[in-house]
Amino acid sequence: MSFERPPLGSAGRLARLVFALLLAACGAAIAQVPSPHAIDIPRWFATTFLDFREDIDEAARDGKRLLVYFGQDGCPYCTKLMTVNFSQQAIVDKTRRHFVATAINIFGDREVTWTDGRTMTEKELARVLQVQFTPTILVFDEAGTPIVRLDGYYPPNQFEAVLDYAAGKLERTQALGDYVRAHAKERASPTLADEPFFMRAPFDLRRKPGDRPLAVIFETVDCGPCDELHVEAFRRDAVMAQVRQFDVARFAPGTATPLTTPDGRATTAGDFARELGVVYTPSVVFFDASGVEVFRIGAYLRPFHFASTFAYVASGAYRNEPSFQRYLQRRADAMRARGEPVELWK
Repeated sequence: MSFERPPLGSAGRLARLVFALLLAACGAAIAQVPSPHAIDIPRWFATTFLDFREDIDEAARDGKRLLVYFGQDGCPYCTKLMTVNFSQQAIVDKTRRHFVATAINIFGDREVTWTDGRTMTEKELARVLQVQFTPTILVFDEAGTPIVRLDGYYPPNQFEAVLDYAAGKLERTQALGDYVRAHAKERASPTLADEPFFMRAPFDLRRKPGDRPLAVIFETVDCGPCDELHVEAFRRDAVMAQVRQFDVARFAPGTATPLTTPDGRATTAGDFARELGVVYTPSVVFFDASGVEVFRIGAYLRPFHFASTFAYVASGAYRNEPSFQRYLQRRADAMRARGEPVELWK
């Protein structure tokens, strides 16, 4: 695999390019060495020494920001990001104009230097950053502070809105979730779909002894993935077998619906969503039987993965297996061993 560097702006980057080409030549001669990247990434992604401090500084000198993609082998959402989002010329042009993009394999062994100077492998960095979904995207400002984090796949219209937000340095004046909701419109239902298992007002989310764990879903109108959740996921027996183990509340971010939070505070749905940092819709935030947040979904998921997040929490597996991806692999393997279908993208 070969990669195209952005235009050279310093002797240091020229030296790095020469070194990278030498490494590529060696790699071509040693075919058994695996690719460092989980899946094929665009040729215009940058090759670097994965020193985040240097990469952030070099991007800033070119008037850009560093965008880091975390992926893994066999990830259909990573493939979707690369083959759908990064096949749209407007997104490619915008990304190349405003960002330096580089890739991390969440199970990789290349050495990475984090912003505080610590060195570790790619997989150790993924653990430190608690990367639970792939793809995960981080965007850094010029001082090395992560100002955007996308935990999972965002469809093109929402992904492009995120790029606009980061490129415009709007983190200084507006929350990402508010911006995406205002600027990523799509043709979808103008009303919220209802489900018989949703909690009804008054919304008291406090947990009492013997209560089930709690799943709080955030949805908006004019949201295609929200419509899909009701049309597909909630119509499947395998999904509902997991969902029924929870009390499920649904709110619309930005609304004044009154509620009592799991820790007993009176607030509104809009303030609760902002407090939780909800960006994507639909999002699901999971609370255990004592009212403590233990996991969340904040990106597009197909029904198998959606059901698996509920199973991850309901089973208590999150307590002993901090990596949702490893849990997901074991769950899929166990289902196949029992002869059950595992449909990742259907």
